[in-house]
Amino acid sequence: MTMTIHVDVVSAEAEIYSGLAEMVVIPARMGDVGIMPHHAPLLSPMKPGEVRVMKENGEEESFYVSGGMLEVQPHTVTVLADTAIRARDIDEAAALEAKQRAEKMLSDKQADIDYAKAQAELAEAMAQLQTIQRIRKMAHH
Repeated sequence: MTMTIHVDVVSAEAEIYSGLAEMVVIPARMGDVGIMPHHAPLLSPMKPGEVRVMKENGEEESFYVSGGMLEVQPHTVTVLADTAIRARDIDEAAALEAKQRAEKMLSDKQADIDYAKAQAELAEAMAQLQTIQRIRKMAHH
């Protein structure tokens, strides 16, 4: 029998996912972290990116998170995301638009803009687009 760990993906708005997984991959601040049953307790900030939940049946669920906190307890992984979107629900057109808007703001030296905010928006849009691309690649395999 495979060992599993309970995973909850929640955002301020809603619970996005709750179920068992063999492994979950999280975009922690220090880099992607793979969490399996009996992982040591951990509390870590997350950066924008993809949370991947590998389920017992071999299926994989993907979620885009804009950041937040990861908490690992002996039998539970909790992903407390600022924003969490099921990968299949990401609006690619909106993400591309946000990326172009942020790039334009960053390249326009005359504009009175908040560079940190523009760079954060760009990073978030890029992370969403990378999540979409990775899922497309998997769908074709």
